Amino acid sequence: MSAVVQLPAARRRPSPRLALLGTGVVGSAFVARYERLRERVEGLPEFAWLANSRSLQACDAAVSNALDAARNAPARDAGLPPWAEAESLRDGDIIVDATASDAVAHWHAEWLTRGIHVVTANKLGNGGTLARAEAIRHARAASGAHYGDSATVGAGLPLLRSLRALVAGGDRIHRVEGVLSGSLAWLFNHYDGMRPFSGFVRQAREAGYTEPDPRIDLSGEDVRRKLLILARAAGLPLQSEDVRVESLVPTALAALPAGELDGALDRFDAPLGARFREAYRNGEKLRFLGRFDAEGASVGLQALASDHPLCGGGGTDNRVAIFSDRYPDQPLVVQGPGAGAEVTAAALLDDVLAIAATA
Repeated sequence: MSAVVQLPAARRRPSPRLALLGTGVVGSAFVARYERLRERVEGLPEFAWLANSRSLQACDAAVSNALDAARNAPARDAGLPPWAEAESLRDGDIIVDATASDAVAHWHAEWLTRGIHVVTANKLGNGGTLARAEAIRHARAASGAHYGDSATVGAGLPLLRSLRALVAGGDRIHRVEGVLSGSLAWLFNHYDGMRPFSGFVRQAREAGYTEPDPRIDLSGEDVRRKLLILARAAGLPLQSEDVRVESLVPTALAALPAGELDGALDRFDAPLGARFREAYRNGEKLRFLGRFDAEGASVGLQALASDHPLCGGGGTDNRVAIFSDRYPDQPLVVQGPGAGAEVTAAALLDDVLAIAATA
């Protein structure tokens, strides 16, 4: 009678844990959505910790309690941020970057190299320097870790996904152009030339449509970053300086400390009022556009005929046209809400669930 050979049991990979960086409007919306979905969605990873620049909080009980503790923590002296001192995440865990921090984006490639999946709304990863974007790409390929960045452009609209699918299928991208900023879409969909532009800027900031410092949006820098992400996804290795940007921020306003900004927002009113009146006289509408093709890339305010396809939509809608071999004359158009904490948080959580499903 032959002996029965006992084979070793297959080693089960530990379930991924979740960590969150950033407790602002997007991070808070992410936590709220996570807790709503936790009871009815299978496969949602357990929260290990969350952190901001002041504090790191373990999520042993309700995640919302940890969020409150982190938000109410006192400011720290200079030094390493609290999350840099945390116990290392392990291979297969998921870290969510809900910040706009260059320092955090600098860690993306490092985490990926260690096998840690990264889900991000931070555009300074693939939309920062070309060297950083290349490091992220190489780290993904070497480790097999996932990089979920659908929230970086279009707040989760199927824009990056569509562009990458076209390229993967052998399509050649000719041109991409459109309204890429939900905050600037909202501003120019609402600005009527009668009320001060500065008032609309304050409303957009309070609603969470703009970055905490709205000059990032109004300078065109946010759109530049998104355009770089799209161009690089299309196979065009653009450097930041390759994008010509027309800033809407007056020079005197650009140099102000953040604490003095709100009282000086009325400096936008005269120049934007003049641009609006000129467009109105010509039967045109103002739209802030980003565009790239093989010849170059640009970002800036343009006056378009009122029936122009890129004048469609409303609210915070992004409206982006993709021209390619497959769509040479009539472009593929992707449209939908492109700003707001809720839609951004939903895009982040969708990426988390997609990664967790493959674990």
